[in-house]
Amino acid sequence: MALRITIFNEGYHERFNPISKEVYPNGMHDALAKAFDGEDVEIRYACQYEENCGLTEEILDNTDVLIWWAHVLHNDLPDEIAQMVQRQVLKGMGLIALHSAHYSKPFRLLMGTSCSLRCHDVGERERLWVIEPGHPIVQGIPPYFELKHEEMYGERFDVPAPDELILGGWFQSGEIFRSGCVWRRGYGKVFYFQPGHETYATYREYPYILKIIRNAAHYVARPANLNANIDCIFAEELERVPDCDRIEY
Repeated sequence: MALRITIFNEGYHERFNPISKEVYPNGMHDALAKAFDGEDVEIRYACQYEENCGLTEEILDNTDVLIWWAHVLHNDLPDEIAQMVQRQVLKGMGLIALHSAHYSKPFRLLMGTSCSLRCHDVGERERLWVIEPGHPIVQGIPPYFELKHEEMYGERFDVPAPDELILGGWFQSGEIFRSGCVWRRGYGKVFYFQPGHETYATYREYPYILKIIRNAAHYVARPANLNANIDCIFAEELERVPDCDRIEY
């Protein structure tokens, strides 16, 4: 069965930033979709400038993995959209939050913390280290690889301790960062992956980046035939309890 992927892109930089427009002429979502070339997938795009931000409950009901990139319009995303994404993750949908999506409303709702960090952008080199080489997300990835230019993200990254810390980043300026993390939320999984500043061709020039995203999509995807009920329900006794002061309703 094909993996159903929705790629959400804020869509601001490629329209209004000349550098981003040159780096991603067809939009960042188009570059991210190339991670799945040759895979059995169904890909849908959603952009924040579309009606309802391109997302509905029906779309997310039929999404196994939601990939989210956003940066400058976090506060403009309607709260009901963020809550809808949160609810879908709790019901089993996978979420991959990329780069500045650390500050997006859905990610912050799922983390329950500020998700703040240290950052600067001088075009420095980043070295990404694989911390858990046996993990499915980093299969086919060498012990480390380098990005010629990337925005620096540094600690402290104000998130709950990850359930799985997969990758760590070192920057030329001396900063370090938890660059690839997994959390379990309800029936779903969330993967945060740090690289991907909008003025660098990170999603076009580095096959390892796309491979990690592809691996992560398979890892966090909504389990097949999952019957996830996140509502409180009244449950009849499995066995009748004889020796109690029974309350009959």
